[in-house]
Amino acid sequence: MNIYESITAILGEKAAVKKDKVNSAQNYKFRGIDDVMNTFNPLLAKHKVFVVPTVLNMEREERQNTKGNTLLYTILTVQYTFFAEDGTSVTAVAIGEGMDTGDKSVNKAMSAAYKYALFQTFCIPTEEMIDSEQDSPEVAPKKQAKKPAPKEEPPAPSDDDDPLYGEGTPAERCEECGAELKPYVGKNGKQVTVGEHIYASRKRFAKTLCIDCIKRAQG
Repeated sequence: MNIYESITAILGEKAAVKKDKVNSAQNYKFRGIDDVMNTFNPLLAKHKVFVVPTVLNMEREERQNTKGNTLLYTILTVQYTFFAEDGTSVTAVAIGEGMDTGDKSVNKAMSAAYKYALFQTFCIPTEEMIDSEQDSPEVAPKKQAKKPAPKEEPPAPSDDDDPLYGEGTPAERCEECGAELKPYVGKNGKQVTVGEHIYASRKRFAKTLCIDCIKRAQG
């Protein structure tokens, strides 16, 4: 038989998987992967069909449960190829999610993907959309990344009444005479810092000059 005849024959078997497992944490019934495989393995063997999985994509991240424990959260996109004895095949793509505090998140994601690939390929109905393995960790909400505080732009230099206004990196002495630079009150009555003085001096004279040297430079 080709793959289409084989799948149709398996559909004719009217396979059923009961929900006899109970998730005690969320209090719902589900069908475990063991139940599904125990049901389909003899049917696939009877009609000479085997399945080959191929992981197309994997996403992983760390999450925390409500108790503060670290969980590995894995999402897999898996392609399943169903082969018949004559070499014909069909593919089905399913997505599985799994969470675990150890190294089993990938295993759980593979189990979930395979289970639903079989359910949907062979039209096995589900009573509930919530259908997973027995332990479903309660996950805390994802933390929002903190946005960095906006940087304050330095005030633009002002040249209202005094030519020596602006901002710069303070130096201590005049490059011409060696005099120590100190804050002073400008012509407009405002305090002029050492940094503001240096900024304006370098901008106008390309070096740091004290007030007296500036006056001499201006003649």
